Amino acid sequence: MNKYLVMVMDDIAAIKVAKDTSFALLLEAQRRGYELRYLNEQDLFLTDGTTQARMRGIQVMDDPDHWFELGTEETRPLGGDDLVMMRADPPVDASYLYATYLLERAESAGARVVNRPRALRDFNEKLAIARFPDLIPATLVSSSARRIRAFVEQQGKAVLKPLDGMGGRGIFMTAIDDPNLNVIIETVTANGAELAMAQQFLPEIVAGDKRVLMIHGQAVPWMLARIPGAQDFRGNLARGGRGEGRPIGQAERRIAEAVGPVLVEHGITLAGLDVIGDRLTEINVTSPTCVRELDAQFGANIAGDLFDAIEA
Repeated sequence: MNKYLVMVMDDIAAIKVAKDTSFALLLEAQRRGYELRYLNEQDLFLTDGTTQARMRGIQVMDDPDHWFELGTEETRPLGGDDLVMMRADPPVDASYLYATYLLERAESAGARVVNRPRALRDFNEKLAIARFPDLIPATLVSSSARRIRAFVEQQGKAVLKPLDGMGGRGIFMTAIDDPNLNVIIETVTANGAELAMAQQFLPEIVAGDKRVLMIHGQAVPWMLARIPGAQDFRGNLARGGRGEGRPIGQAERRIAEAVGPVLVEHGITLAGLDVIGDRLTEINVTSPTCVRELDAQFGANIAGDLFDAIEA
């Protein structure tokens, strides 16, 4: 077993303890006797081909008023004693991509990195669904206003979103008679300079945008249906959606069985599938969430299941 759990994440002081999956992973690692180390992606650096990290020791407590204490700072190479979890949130911008290259060098020095750095680059959370055309809604990826307008007209109603967002940021529902359609297209494509995704609107969203967690290619038995609030079509919890735990259904299991082997093949140990109705809409690999909510509703220990898979 690796001696250290090295958590690469955003500012731990800003998290919501009751909902943060990275925090759940830190708690479980601490219970298992790992020595915890905490850093941000900017704390990684490369010296003569060796990836090093400036990091702090950390202790975590399941207390919403006092959930962490930082210890001594150290700077050292990452190697065989380290289980590194790359949990920095999107956007997957240049800084994020550079960090994955540095973590790949850490892999070559013996560190275990979850998820694999190459997979974090290869599996764009929006575009990865293109590997499974039979499972997804009608989808267009383009920077062309003309093509996007034609797609919206064909579908009647569509959802437009950037390729690098998370938590419902920058997502629009629109229709061909929407007077704001042009400005929406201009916004998501940066005036035609960037690719964006247009998807068929799925009315089943009223029953929830379902998050199916995958551990080493297997679906967790429960899913979190994120149900939109009265003032929004998005189910994201960060946008006011309500999380309702449910046993995984037949449609979700079918999707998980198709996607799971591909995740394992690419070294993706933890992922979150987003399913609306019976359609796969995203594959989250950077910092999948909903562990804490499902644990609370079902008395589970999903982080424990993940560590069991890693240690096996």
